[in-house]
Amino acid sequence: MDEVFKLIQEMRKSRGWDKSDTLPILIKSVSVEASELLETIQWDEENINMDNVKAELADVLMYALSICIDEGWDVKDIIREKITNVYDRYPEK
Repeated sequence: MDEVFKLIQEMRKSRGWDKSDTLPILIKSVSVEASELLETIQWDEENINMDNVKAELADVLMYALSICIDEGWDVKDIIREKITNVYDRYPEK
């Protein structure tokens, strides 16, 4: 994961985005990119262009991980917390 964070930060720094990105901008960007991911199947769920899916998924992940980087959040910790919450709310079947 450290290598992924490093790649994202290098890209952001090289474009000056590490200075201009704010939490609201990053949150909005996750939503925009998630919508673009949805567009990859919007009109045709039979013939999915997996290259487009991967590209849009990468955008979603990079923005989401940028939030974690900027906020100093450990990705494993926030995922573990969410999974624990899911286990608490939804009983095993």
